[in-house]
Amino acid sequence: MAEIEREAMEYDVVIVGAGPAGLSAAIRLKQLDADCNVVVLEKGSEVGAHILSGAVLDPCGLNKLIPDWKEKGAPLNVPVKEDNFYVLGEAGKLRLPNFVMPPLMSNHGNYIVSMGNVCRWMAEQAEELGVEIFPGMACSELVFGENGEVKGVVAGEMGKNADGTPGPSYEPGMELHGKYVFLSEGVRGSLSKQVIAKYGLDADSEPQKFGLGMKEIWEIDPAKHNEGEVTHTMGWPLGTKNTGGTFIYHLDNNQVYVGMIVDLNYKNPHLYPYMEFQRFKHHPMVAELLKGGKRVAYGARAVTKGGYQSMPKAAFPGGMLLGCSVGLVNLPRIKGNHNAMLSGIAAAEAAHEAIAANRGGDVLDNYDAELRNGAVGDDLKRVRNVAPLNGRFGLLGGLTVGGFDMWTNTLGFSLLGTLKHGKSDAEATEPADKHKKIDYPKPDGKLSFDRLTNVAFSFTNHEESQPAHLTLKDPSIPVQHNLPKYAGPSARYCPAGVYEFVEDEKTGETRFQINFQNCVHCKTCDIKDPAQNIVWTTPQGGDGPNYPNM
Repeated sequence: MAEIEREAMEYDVVIVGAGPAGLSAAIRLKQLDADCNVVVLEKGSEVGAHILSGAVLDPCGLNKLIPDWKEKGAPLNVPVKEDNFYVLGEAGKLRLPNFVMPPLMSNHGNYIVSMGNVCRWMAEQAEELGVEIFPGMACSELVFGENGEVKGVVAGEMGKNADGTPGPSYEPGMELHGKYVFLSEGVRGSLSKQVIAKYGLDADSEPQKFGLGMKEIWEIDPAKHNEGEVTHTMGWPLGTKNTGGTFIYHLDNNQVYVGMIVDLNYKNPHLYPYMEFQRFKHHPMVAELLKGGKRVAYGARAVTKGGYQSMPKAAFPGGMLLGCSVGLVNLPRIKGNHNAMLSGIAAAEAAHEAIAANRGGDVLDNYDAELRNGAVGDDLKRVRNVAPLNGRFGLLGGLTVGGFDMWTNTLGFSLLGTLKHGKSDAEATEPADKHKKIDYPKPDGKLSFDRLTNVAFSFTNHEESQPAHLTLKDPSIPVQHNLPKYAGPSARYCPAGVYEFVEDEKTGETRFQINFQNCVHCKTCDIKDPAQNIVWTTPQGGDGPNYPNM
């Protein structure tokens, strides 16, 4: 096929992703220089459409970026009033006293928010400063300069046929060039993966670790609602061998966020994270809260949990990785949005200094140093051993030793040093014959729901004639390798029912089916597939979930 000719537009800084990191960077750049030419490209149909987070927000990043955010009407309306920590059994619960929890676990001064709505508000602040924001513009390719640096991206390519050839309404998209390109795509972004691989940014870091976060919004009986209450649990239904946890956050308007994070380092390929989440809602404590209520939204998203030692180098020739593209979530706090904002501020300040010195396309090592040695690094260093301890000792051992390590870190040291993660989450998966199958109860349609019913509540849509954005490096592996050895785990680890093993009624042969239309862009398949055979790329702009208040 002949090389596609595209128009090009020049900017000082091109930002991929209108999440908290990208928008913070855009705002800070314009605060530093009103004449700085900044563009933000967002693959969702609108800003916030693809944002899914718990979320209890530590406002330290917002305080630094926009100190008068209250006066400007930021949607931080529900301060945390009550913190609860429980270890659950199948029918009971044990509350952990707040005083035994390390101080960093306290949510005093934090807010229960919809990060989608926070990002919508941040986009308004950015546009008032003159930032150009283009939603529905998926970035499908990187553009490289003469010296091998990243000099831009291709955005807005639309109208391809299923086989990848241009269709009748094909639009080639545009090249957007910048002196620096910021990649703030969130977890496991497709361009970020390419950059990390091309420049070997993870050569000196531990494998990144992940969890699968699933979340529903419920409207509940006002008599049971307690605005400002934050509850975290661990234990049942995941047990002591599989790590993860749940959250219940009471926001305003008689709504609660109910969610679960299942760590993707689990060994048993029969584990079905989505059904673990559905089962959790039948615990007496949760069932009583939700009884008589109704679910109004659903979504899922991978979460980084590797922490400090899993951070790749964040600066590369011509640009920087921001937020969850680096992996800045504080695992025990289940918080990363504040660090995402701080990373955006730091990236903007590094780029501003370089542009003022008439530089561009180089490696801004001062940004990487700030991430590791500044406020973000301090936040992550204190909890750096929690994930590896959980991986080694499971729930009880990880809770005991990890808690002790967090306490000592409040004094500025760790007796354990910095532990390694070892295996990637894909490598952690063991053959199915080493494990027992898990019998999951059938969803009752009141508290628990099947996947496809719930996916409808993510308001996901993909134009079906486009090329599938989920591809296989080797099409034979799912049936010939993953099915006999691992019992076809993709049929379970996907929280949207994208993958199926279908048996032909006539021939009896099994084929692997990809229902890409269901995809909620969680990236779990790209992370957990044992053979690392599934590749997630961006579909055309505007496609995917349309989260209202996640």
